[in-house]
Amino acid sequence: MNILPPEKERQWAMACHLSAFFGLIILPFGSILGPLCIWMLKKKHHPFINSAGKEALNFQISMMIWSLLSLALIYFGVGIFLMIALGALNVIFIIMAAFRAAKGRTFHYPLSIRIIQ
Repeated sequence: MNILPPEKERQWAMACHLSAFFGLIILPFGSILGPLCIWMLKKKHHPFINSAGKEALNFQISMMIWSLLSLALIYFGVGIFLMIALGALNVIFIIMAAFRAAKGRTFHYPLSIRIIQ
């Protein structure tokens, strides 16, 4: 039997993921700051929020690392293509994670380095 987290916890978990998306548009490093703020404020309220916050943070930190590596590869001509692909994957995976969180299911981001355990 699968027990869903309460509605409020699912909304906060979804906010952890979506705050990274809005952070991409508004602030530099906002994609990390958004999930970090929500996770720090709400991680002790429910394990589902804690898990979603860690996943969102790990993924956004990983995307920052992959983007910096791609930036270095611009000199060789492939970096710009990698940057475009990373940007598209970032948006797609954020949306997928937010939908999963809204349904009370966890999402493990591909390409994510597990920094925060």
